[in-house]
Amino acid sequence: MPRYKLTIEYNGTNFIGWQKQKKGFSIQETIEKAAKNFLQSEVDITVAGRTDAGVHADAQVAHLDIFKKLKIKNILFGLNFYLSKEKFGEDISIKKVNKVDANFNARFAAKKKTYKYKIYNNESRSPMHAYNTWWVSQKLNIVDMKKASKHLLGNHDFSSFRASGCQALSPIKTLDKIAVIKKKNIITLTFTARSFLYNQVRIMTGTLKDVGSGLIKPEALKKILQKKKRASSGITAPSKGLTLYKVYY
Repeated sequence: MPRYKLTIEYNGTNFIGWQKQKKGFSIQETIEKAAKNFLQSEVDITVAGRTDAGVHADAQVAHLDIFKKLKIKNILFGLNFYLSKEKFGEDISIKKVNKVDANFNARFAAKKKTYKYKIYNNESRSPMHAYNTWWVSQKLNIVDMKKASKHLLGNHDFSSFRASGCQALSPIKTLDKIAVIKKKNIITLTFTARSFLYNQVRIMTGTLKDVGSGLIKPEALKKILQKKKRASSGITAPSKGLTLYKVYY
């Protein structure tokens, strides 16, 4: 049975997250409904990593098996056409379709993931950036945020940056790359790792924001890690500023 890799972009504002749930509109269910109408058969999609309510994706990855013999361009156009007929379906776009080996698994074959978090740092609110950034009106010290971020690099017990309800077997993760860049009024925080704990990126972002505002000293990040307690770190940044940027295979 042919297997296809989907690269997916979505605006997560109107969704309860990737995973199907009893109430609300999920990205998974919306795509599966569109695929079912297109293929006239039941479809199960496996994703690289589930995103939470309100989180966006620039290049989420999933795979599905298709019984019919179809051209790749027809799969791409067909899925997008039927997505446009679903509730909030126009907030999702299949950017690319690739035929892959039958053993390819979007979840287990993923080597690393990169997330980007955007903060709109300006006194005045921006309607243009409202859906995909966190508006922080207080001026943030980008130099201090960069200094503090370096303490998060490498292999650590990230219990202090782990939300309650996290189902990961171990709090130990390796953060491979981190970058804090400001262009005009947009501060972009980029995180790359094999995997992340539940809300880890949002808690790291909230903590770095507290560093930027002066509530936490840059050197305190080392002690926060050592305490291994969620209460010792900063706030959880809102989901709307977070985007799954890339999945590496």
